[in-house]
Amino acid sequence: MEFRQGWYQCLTRWADTLFEVTDAVLTTPGSLASLPYLTLEPALRRGWGSVYASLSRGRVDVAAVRDLLIGALPGWWPVFAVDVTAWPRPEAGCSPRRGMCRVPDPGGDRRGRVVPGWAYQWVCQVSATPDSWTAPVDVVRVDPEDNATEVACGQMSAVVRGLARRRPGVVPVFCLDAGYCPITATARVASDPHAPARIIGRIRRDRVFYADPPAKTPGSPGRPKQHGDRFACADPTTWPDPTHEMHTVDDTHGPIHVQAWTGLHPKPGPRRRWAAKNTKGLAAPIIRGTVVRISLPRTVEASTPQTLWLWTAGPDPIDLDLIWRAYLRRFAIEHTNRFIKQHLAWTTPAVRHPSQADLWTWIVAAAHTQLRLARTLITDQRLPWERPLTTTTLTPYRVRRGFRSLHPHLPTPAKPPKPSRPGPGRPRGSRNQQPTPRHKTIIKRRRRTKR
Repeated sequence: MEFRQGWYQCLTRWADTLFEVTDAVLTTPGSLASLPYLTLEPALRRGWGSVYASLSRGRVDVAAVRDLLIGALPGWWPVFAVDVTAWPRPEAGCSPRRGMCRVPDPGGDRRGRVVPGWAYQWVCQVSATPDSWTAPVDVVRVDPEDNATEVACGQMSAVVRGLARRRPGVVPVFCLDAGYCPITATARVASDPHAPARIIGRIRRDRVFYADPPAKTPGSPGRPKQHGDRFACADPTTWPDPTHEMHTVDDTHGPIHVQAWTGLHPKPGPRRRWAAKNTKGLAAPIIRGTVVRISLPRTVEASTPQTLWLWTAGPDPIDLDLIWRAYLRRFAIEHTNRFIKQHLAWTTPAVRHPSQADLWTWIVAAAHTQLRLARTLITDQRLPWERPLTTTTLTPYRVRRGFRSLHPHLPTPAKPPKPSRPGPGRPRGSRNQQPTPRHKTIIKRRRRTKR
């Protein structure tokens, strides 16, 4: 129960109410309709007014919570998934700092639809076993004017430094989807000499890379070449012999063929974010890495053969078996996003300010961590038609169902409420003199450079 005590110490203001709100989220049966329903749970001994007041006036030490989540990480392989998920607020005209976020389309369009809302970027550790468990370690709200890759680099660097203190010698692996720039992450995170990490990012199938040029002949005129032979992912005639190659058979995906070409680099340009701080007149640095091609006969999304192109770079020797398994396991974070939205009511509260949404997000992250830590203490309460599960195969939904019976046996550091009479409230006949200000949705425009 060290995590519960540590979570209480991370709450700097309204700690008692926020701690009981976290327990009420875990013990509420079914999905939560709105925040006042939390007061119907015995875990929350305050009134519904205290719930809204705690989200408005409460504070949490973000650095302490991140260190607490890093200390509670399980002994899985050091693979982390980074992904952005949306908190849609299409009708919240009074909520500031809303941007255009992509959410699933109820009509079935695979591209989804774009609505105003807040975007949150999660960093979660994924397990090597095919289950829906992850370990959230950090979450940051991405402002509409910020770049998701830059924010992800800051999060990954913080996680690497925290792991270096807890588990020295372990090189973490971060898996990025196609929406991120793996070259920027390589320059900012993988190339850090003090706390390095391995980056695995998906790239487009039409990317072009270059090998190192041959050495310049002594006495030949001109400057040395920067780029060697061309490597086009879409043109097999430009592929040399792979430096690493592997054939394996997986129980889920079938036969898998992995090829890797090391020592490749993209052609740097002035628009590269990792080259923006260079001195004017100096060339952008060359970022080298490994291009990996994975041939899958079938995937979860498509029944036809599929080819994945990945970029990877890191201080440790390349391991093809780890690379393809880690990237395919990164999709377990999608199960976490769905679980916290449907069962932990992450996007249910209609809060107005982003600071309230940030506080509620940390409450949900702490609640999800408590479910994972209580996984071995839960007695499975299944319905007659459900399949029996053991403590090692329990799903997050089944653990949350049994947490209601475990909670009365857990100690709570929250102090009981002090009874008092209700306040006078608003005087009769009074009205708000100033209307609530309205905020427009921030739409990020692409910068066009003149040629």
